[in-house]
Amino acid sequence: MRQAPGGSSDQFGLGDNGLVSAQSASPTSAETGRAVSGSQALFARALAVTPGGVNSPVRAFRAVGGTPRFMASGHGAYLTDVDGNEYVDLVGSWGPMILGHAHPAIVDAVQRAVGSGTSFGTPSEPEVLLGEEIVARTPVDSVRLVSSGTEATMSAIRLARGFTGRDLIVKFAGCYHGHADALLAAAGSGVATLGIPGTPGVPAAATASTLVLTYNDVEQVRRTFARYCDRIACLITEAAPGNMGVVPPRPGFNAALAQICRDHGALFVSDEVMTGFRVSRAGQWGLDGAIEGWVPDLMTFGKVMGGGFPAAAFGGRADVMARLAPAGPVYQAGTLSGNPIATTAGLTTLRLATPDVYAKLDLTADAVQRLVGKALEDAGVPHVIQGSGNLFSVFFVETDEPIDGRDRGIHDFDDAGRQALHRHRAFFHAMLGAGVYLPPSAFEAWFVSAAHDDDALGRIAAALPAAAAAAAAARPDGTIS
Repeated sequence: MRQAPGGSSDQFGLGDNGLVSAQSASPTSAETGRAVSGSQALFARALAVTPGGVNSPVRAFRAVGGTPRFMASGHGAYLTDVDGNEYVDLVGSWGPMILGHAHPAIVDAVQRAVGSGTSFGTPSEPEVLLGEEIVARTPVDSVRLVSSGTEATMSAIRLARGFTGRDLIVKFAGCYHGHADALLAAAGSGVATLGIPGTPGVPAAATASTLVLTYNDVEQVRRTFARYCDRIACLITEAAPGNMGVVPPRPGFNAALAQICRDHGALFVSDEVMTGFRVSRAGQWGLDGAIEGWVPDLMTFGKVMGGGFPAAAFGGRADVMARLAPAGPVYQAGTLSGNPIATTAGLTTLRLATPDVYAKLDLTADAVQRLVGKALEDAGVPHVIQGSGNLFSVFFVETDEPIDGRDRGIHDFDDAGRQALHRHRAFFHAMLGAGVYLPPSAFEAWFVSAAHDDDALGRIAAALPAAAAAAAAARPDGTIS
């Protein structure tokens, strides 16, 4: 891992703030052999004021061990931490940085927007323009902007219940729809990463109205709807799950869900917080719904549409959205919803996300998958790599042999849970030490950007052989064979 040029405290804005100096005498990280004193110092201070030292659980490196890296800057395909270490970034802020970090056009648009004011508490033109862009790209008739994916899915569920007059919701094990109480039942993402049993802090009554099914099992969905046909308000699913690793829907699965909901008077809610505007111009719906000819009743969006700022949305059929206040009786509100800075960043991002950008993303994702697959195969590491569009995951499975007579693919949460997590930990730290930043969880997606060029791919390729060897040598007890 190379040091970023000019690694001074001024460069990172830390010396004047009295935090840490990127050039101070640095102990080295036990897991990478690289200087991480700045991150260690900041993490120690964060632990004193923030639970677990982080403001979102997966950032804590709890699943992989070691010190989380505190980043000072990002440019293009790269992140630089407070110690001056540079990394090829394959997290991309968990999806939003589709164009890469600090894209000049987005930075310029945001700077101009900030100069006009940061928040008004009134309507403003950028939120109208962003709403028009979302409606133009997707099958929704109208859209309501909010500030987070959790807020979007929570509001969509409330609207579905208000529209149907029913209480039950159906979700799938391993699908993560934010941390609202009713949706944390059998959630993937950070809940799975940290091995949290159940949903502490959530009353049993909050999840009693949530029916959790096995992903990709259409017949189970049909049986459930037959049993609870007049009580189910909606079924919510990730359009292509990315929070138990990327687990694509089987061909026709989303279409079947839409039809079952329609047959029983329930609403079909497609959560595209992660896939929306990421895997295609029209998200996952553009890869299957537009082709198969079905339309969700409600959709949720986030990540890319915020351009790196806190922004999300939910939208859908005109008659359903008309039930939302102030047009209808279902209440939802937010002081910072449609914030002019966030909407400006999101609108600029979507306008720059052209067909050429999506074509490059697909090519880059394919290239990374091929590089990883070859390195793991050469090292004899059992694995499965799968994705949807340019979104993909690497699963370190226990064996190359089919499980229970099935194919080797990962099709549901149980499949995803049968991973050799010790191999992921070893692989992660070897890549980190070589200057490649991966998701610090075996249950998350990898993200590329339009800024990943041949140089970035070259660095990934150079890091892979040693990382694959580390994964091959890793033992469940943490030792090396």
